[in-house]
Amino acid sequence: MTLFTTALRGFAACAILAGSAVAGMAQDVTLRMHYFLPQQAIVPKQGLKVWSDKIEAESDGRIKIQHFPAMQLGGTPPQLADQVIDGVADIVWTLPGYTPGRFPSTEVFELPFIASGPEATSKAFWDFAEANVMDTEFQGMKMLALWVHGPGMIHSKDPIASIEDLNGVKLRAPSRVTNQYFSEVGATPIGMPVPAVPEALSKGVIDATVLPWEVTTSLKISELVENHTEFPGETLYVATLMLAMNQGVYDGLPEDLKAVIDNNSGADLSATLGAVMAEGDEVGRQVAVDAGNTIIELTPEQIAPWKEAGFAVEASWIEEMDGKGLDGQAMVDEARSLIDAYSGE
Repeated sequence: MTLFTTALRGFAACAILAGSAVAGMAQDVTLRMHYFLPQQAIVPKQGLKVWSDKIEAESDGRIKIQHFPAMQLGGTPPQLADQVIDGVADIVWTLPGYTPGRFPSTEVFELPFIASGPEATSKAFWDFAEANVMDTEFQGMKMLALWVHGPGMIHSKDPIASIEDLNGVKLRAPSRVTNQYFSEVGATPIGMPVPAVPEALSKGVIDATVLPWEVTTSLKISELVENHTEFPGETLYVATLMLAMNQGVYDGLPEDLKAVIDNNSGADLSATLGAVMAEGDEVGRQVAVDAGNTIIELTPEQIAPWKEAGFAVEASWIEEMDGKGLDGQAMVDEARSLIDAYSGE
């Protein structure tokens, strides 16, 4: 074999490898994103759509993200976590609390009065999960964002200004921990995913619901109830939320497309989505004001009994976590420390 032939074959081999690399670089990926609210709701419209457009732009169109709002791929909101693991969807937005007991560590951020502003608490939630949850409770998922909404409020048919006013009230709450709390303060908690709330209110299945102001807009809550109870300067509760991707789908992406996903995920995205919900709170509250509804702003003295009840729920949760082999007090201390650190920025 001549030196020229050897060189030619070497060049041909390099060309084949280069062509394969280019083909790999040109790979198009379509990801199906599934979630429970309609696309015109604030988080899908101002959060998820903005995020997916950025992913598509930074990948030069090689990643396409199809939105399937309002459970268009089938199933119910509590099934979303399994859908992303099983590959029914490639990305889901859901609440860990929709599957009670499955993600116990995340519940620490849902304890009464533990959260602060949604941006700071969302950053704290991400850091906490990176240290404790990603390889355990979130196994099988590539976590893209973890965040919380703004302060939860009580939205009710009859005015609620004290714990005593909740006695016997059928109230929808979003998670196991919040249901425990409202049971502690005398309500009759009824768990259901948020899309079911308007019909439940209109049919009298529930008398009240707890939601951040942001969600009330798309659900038209201000048309279904006339009273809204706020806890100024305090956060009665928040629910945790997650944007998760199928781990196998992520692992199968070319390295440069993984980098696009990675560069647009994590603590910053978590904080941004928390901020989107906080901005939506202002819109939702104004809708209630414009409707002429009654907004009850509790004083610190009125809030004190609610906080006292929260301490009892926290103590019970710590004991329960200890029984699961988790250090409940350590989780509470770590969550509070992270929240305080980010709140002071």
